[in-house]
Amino acid sequence: MRRILFGLIIAAVVTACSQSGSNTTGATGASGAAAMPVKHDPNDAEWTEHGGGTDEQRYSALTQVNADNVGQLGLAWFAEIAERGGYQSTPLIIDGMLYMTAPWSSLYAFDAQTGKQLWKVDPQAPREIAATSICCNISNRGAAYADGKIIWGTIDGRLMAVDAKTGAQVWETRIADPAQQYSITGAPRIGDGLVYIGIGGAEFYTRGFIVAHDVKTGKEVWKFYTVPGDPAKGPDGAASDDVMAMAAKTWNGKWWEKGGGGSTWDGIVYDPQSSTVIFGTGNGLPWPAALRSPGGGDNLFTASIVAVDAKTGKYKWHYQATPMDSFDFDNTSPLTLADITIDGQPKRVVMQAPKNGVFYVIEAATGKVQSADPYVPEINWATGFDKANNFKPILNPAADYGKTGKGFYVLPSQAHVWHSQSYNPQTGLIYVPMRRGVGSFFAEEGGRILGNQMVDVSMGKPPVGQTRPEVKNPGAFLIAWDPVARKIVWEQSEGSGSAGTLTTAGNLVFQGAPGQKVAAFRADSGDKVWEASTQGNVVPGPVTYTINGDQYIAVISSASTGFAAAAGKNRLLVYKLNGTAQLPPAAPPVELVLNPPADFGDEATRTRGEDLYQRNCTGCHEGGRMFSGFPDLNYTVALNDPGLFKGIVVDGALAENGMISFKNALNEQDAEAIRSFLTARANELKRNPPRQGGRGGAAAAPAPAAAPAAPATAPAAAPAAHQ
Repeated sequence: MRRILFGLIIAAVVTACSQSGSNTTGATGASGAAAMPVKHDPNDAEWTEHGGGTDEQRYSALTQVNADNVGQLGLAWFAEIAERGGYQSTPLIIDGMLYMTAPWSSLYAFDAQTGKQLWKVDPQAPREIAATSICCNISNRGAAYADGKIIWGTIDGRLMAVDAKTGAQVWETRIADPAQQYSITGAPRIGDGLVYIGIGGAEFYTRGFIVAHDVKTGKEVWKFYTVPGDPAKGPDGAASDDVMAMAAKTWNGKWWEKGGGGSTWDGIVYDPQSSTVIFGTGNGLPWPAALRSPGGGDNLFTASIVAVDAKTGKYKWHYQATPMDSFDFDNTSPLTLADITIDGQPKRVVMQAPKNGVFYVIEAATGKVQSADPYVPEINWATGFDKANNFKPILNPAADYGKTGKGFYVLPSQAHVWHSQSYNPQTGLIYVPMRRGVGSFFAEEGGRILGNQMVDVSMGKPPVGQTRPEVKNPGAFLIAWDPVARKIVWEQSEGSGSAGTLTTAGNLVFQGAPGQKVAAFRADSGDKVWEASTQGNVVPGPVTYTINGDQYIAVISSASTGFAAAAGKNRLLVYKLNGTAQLPPAAPPVELVLNPPADFGDEATRTRGEDLYQRNCTGCHEGGRMFSGFPDLNYTVALNDPGLFKGIVVDGALAENGMISFKNALNEQDAEAIRSFLTARANELKRNPPRQGGRGGAAAAPAPAAAPAAPATAPAAAPAAHQ
């Protein structure tokens, strides 16, 4: 269930505006009649690629804003964005125009100096797929620029290209079969005249792939599958065919009936030096390896880093970070290329800090692992690495919880997901948002507690005969990792474990910070040197650019990290030295009133309602992994009216406000059983209020172990865990 309380009390549309007044909004689709921006200095520093450059270092050589004067940063302008949901987009700045994507894959263009909105394209993705076909978010992480075009993917599996000046459509092509549960949330990358894009969907019956299309025409050039298909169907006619037979040897059972997984929903990097595309792959499905591949097997190419020829898509090399993964340990985290010196030898390497808590340094051209070191020191899913076998992990037998039947407390849990890292060649450090925490996994075939996702795992049931591991210094941090010395140089608790980073030659690291702020830290020491209130959560990585000699820092702030907006605003915020713009006063927080009706229904009804709630609702409403920032249903007024509750849950009365109909999963009797459970839970909370500062009460259903319960207002840094 999605955003019931706030959906009832928040206006449906927020008019886009800027500090200087209302913007001119282009019509849905191409809007070439929009006013053009003024001309800017051709020497302006731009941000033309998702990672700031081909190497995806998110490093800028600009120094006008530096560690000595960053305290003078002030707001230059801001623009309010209409779409509700979590914002994960990295803006692009080209020829004085700023481009950003929004939830539901909308694309905006602004004048990068004034904040005037120039045009908007809404690809009109069908909203109902949020309840049926999307694992985790309706966000979009950004666009690409090439050949005068802005190119981006849509949540319903299309790749679109528009004219960068006018927003007029140039071409559109479908990447994924609309009959299957694929989605696109990641940003495309560009190289060799091609645009590379991956897909999400590895919690459904899908088979992962990455695809390359011609920049000029949108025509498909090659496709690489990440897991083997049905052997009885023969070759796929794809770039991956020559290695699928090898991959199939690492699977057992009839994995192809469920697709196999291995989605490619984020990390991609193009290396022009070796004409290679390197990308990460996601989990297999269902998650417990013993259920998806009975009899064992590493299950290539799930949870792997894979390299293919940029022009042809032909396989070059792979490294599987977590063989037979059962913990959703995707390797779709950001990938960064760099030239570093190891043991006195210059190396061109790709670096990644994925969910499994290990930092990898790998030769980009060959796949030879240079180092694999835990950046979360207490990892327990592996006992070490076989250095003679290219650092293959030595798995902990107890971690195969699908085989043991006992469950497992895994450490770490979701250590670093999609939030951007940045590498500073001056300091030699890479800046990574990370979390130290424990996850709980218990295999339950057919359980699917996350709605219609095929995970077959419970994250609330405690493992048998195990003590929850103690974590040294738990929490969320910004860390600086030295890939040569292979250690953490500094960590900053005032940073975030769930917000992207930008680093500059001004000895700075910028990042969204807890408490609805954006902050800057010294790149060499981690000392905080600046912060500003944003009235929202800054989750995606900031960018920097110059216009007519002035350096700007741009961030995107959202009222929610989840699917539908809370009481605040979604904004694009742009800072410069001595900026004087001011945000309007923040709206007061919504007061939640605990006023449930009397308990109704028998114990069997409540038990059934709790089971349905766990399966369909906790992915969002208990601070879950699918979408975060959703309301506490103990307080929803809909508990008092069965017709209203059914109208929202089954009929989709609040579909436009983010609460999609669950009619495909729940009927009227199911909705009433859920209401019975929630009412009993709310009354128990009313009888036994939480301690000061707490929430949820003794009767509150447990949140998934990897995701802390969301506060009643929009969370400061709750992660969107996937895709």
